[in-house]
This record gives sequence, C-alpha cells and structure tokens, in this order.
Amino acid sequence: MKQPAVFLDRDGTINEQMGYINHISRFHLLPGVPEAIRLLNEHGYLVILVSNQSGVARGYFPVELVHEVHAQLKALLRARDARLDEIFFCPHYATGEIPEYSKPCDCRKPRPGMVRKAVERFEIDMENSYMIGDRHTDIEMAERCEVKGILVKTGYGLGDLKYVFPKLGLKPAYIATDLLDAARWIIRSRRENSP
Repeated sequence: MKQPAVFLDRDGTINEQMGYINHISRFHLLPGVPEAIRLLNEHGYLVILVSNQSGVARGYFPVELVHEVHAQLKALLRARDARLDEIFFCPHYATGEIPEYSKPCDCRKPRPGMVRKAVERFEIDMENSYMIGDRHTDIEMAERCEVKGILVKTGYGLGDLKYVFPKLGLKPAYIATDLLDAARWIIRSRRENSP
C-alpha cells in the first residue's frame, strides 16, 4: 500500500541556515523540528530528507562531513522519538573543484532526481505528498514532482518570498512560520479533506 511522503530540505528548514555547514559545530537544529518530524511519523508519513550539498564538489568540506552531520541529526531526532525514513543529498556542482563531484546531474534541486530515487525505494503516494523548504528551488522541485510545496519562513524563506517568488510566479500551497507549523498544516489539511 502506498504511503504519503513529506520531503524536507535541510539547511534553513531543519537546521539554522549558516551558509555552508563546513564543521559539525555549525549544525544546530531549529526549534520545533523534532516535534514536527515526530508528528509526521505518528500520522503515517514517510519523512525523507532531500538536500543540495554542493560544498562537497566546491571543495569546502569532504563528503564524510555530510555523513557526520546526518548521523548527528538522526541521533538528535532519535533522542526526541522522531526519525527520518531516508536521507538523499546531492554533492554535485557542475563547475566545482573536486573532479569526482564536478558534473551536471539530475539530483541537484530543483531537478527531481532525489525524489525519483525515493520513489524507486518506497511505495509513495505522490498525490498526497509534500515538499517543505526555505528556497524557491524547493517549491520549484515540488511543482516538477507534482507534490504540494510548502515554504517555511526560516532560513532564506522570508527573503525568497519577498524578492524571488514575485519574479518566478511560483506559489506555495502554504507559507509556514517554521517546520512545526508546516507539519501541523499538513495534518490539519488531511483531516479537513478526509471523507
């Protein structure tokens, strides 16, 4: 049986937006994140992280640091009875410094490659799935993947909302204060739309 999913951006949505997280000490969860993810877990959503990490290709930090950050993220969530069902990240950047990762790809948001990988791995009910992020690229990817896009005002959200969205003609399904507000809106919407 297919399960709805919530695809989550990382930097600016789950943790503080600090530019590149180039050291583990710079990784700080935003308030309400474990509660938001636990709420989605409890209501039967797959929770899948999809994150651009071009700092790997640019030579700002090794790919091992991305794995270290994700291990810490999982541990912090587990301590609060929350979990991610899967993590996908794109280490690529076409004009990067590290040859192995410096190439065009289908996984860098807003391209749909990471969501496609998730669909290959899980039986996902895409019609009832969501993408939550703080950038226009997250909402653009949501449109390309035909899921509902939610913009959070954390991270780059407020700036993108004011300066970028009007030029692009993109419209999120919902504009949330933060991830917890977004998760509550998803649950509320499902209740309101259920027969």
